[in-house]
Amino acid sequence: MQHSIKILTCALLIITTVAGCSKTDYSFGNIKTPIGLNVDAVVDGADQANPNGNGSGRVAIAATATNALSYKIDYGDGTTSLEPSGIVTHKYTTTGTNTYTITVNAIGTAGAMSTISKQVTVFVAFSLPADIMQNLTNGGSRIWITDREAAGHFGVGPATDFSPIWYAAAPNSREACAYDDEITFSKDANGKVSMTVDNKGTSFSIAAATAFYGMSGGDNCYSLNTGGTKQLSFMTATSGSTSANSRQIELAVPGNGIINFGTGATKYEILSITDSTMHLRNIGADGNSWYQKLKAKS
Repeated sequence: MQHSIKILTCALLIITTVAGCSKTDYSFGNIKTPIGLNVDAVVDGADQANPNGNGSGRVAIAATATNALSYKIDYGDGTTSLEPSGIVTHKYTTTGTNTYTITVNAIGTAGAMSTISKQVTVFVAFSLPADIMQNLTNGGSRIWITDREAAGHFGVGPATDFSPIWYAAAPNSREACAYDDEITFSKDANGKVSMTVDNKGTSFSIAAATAFYGMSGGDNCYSLNTGGTKQLSFMTATSGSTSANSRQIELAVPGNGIINFGTGATKYEILSITDSTMHLRNIGADGNSWYQKLKAKS
């Protein structure tokens, strides 16, 4: 009899437990695709006399749509950003008058999107000093290589300084792949400068930057794609340098940004340049200032 009571009790517990369970429904709500997407782009300083702006390169962009949670904006110059409000001011840096296609993806619930594009023509007034242009390109095209005989042809220091106070490579002390690259700077008929890098298949990268190039590992030589011909843009440096330690000119390199050895940087400041030597500084992926010295091959 005792065994029967135990069995009955267990059965009642199971029935009670099952009866107490209920199905919980989860819902993400209605999927709403943004509608009525519109984008305005106003070039800074544009007027009847200066239809493409005042030369600052700044464009005020305002995207609006019903049901939009955020906006992904492709500025047409190789850069993008995600803007929750849809309102942003973007600065174009390529010298001269250029037309860009701004593409906006308005993102709604569950990733539903609407897309719109708008062209904008922007004038950028920055002019590269004539002596830098001449030294860099020899008036047409010039090949540069690592100045391997120079002390400090590789170097690193704090981001607040303008010299490699932590490490400056002794002549011919680095890996072989760091010494065979050929960097060609060329000027076209409109005064625009492009760059190609022949790295003979491999380039040196610091450990902190390997992930930036899609690799993994420490300081070493890696099979990096240098990206073909890249049109460069120049601007006034924002590093806080002075005329005593820099030419205060910065150049931006599209794509992976590599010039000679890789630090994860895409912008380089010209500290000094002559018709045969060039000293560059950049802020690497590790937040430090990195230095490289080049010399003209031709």
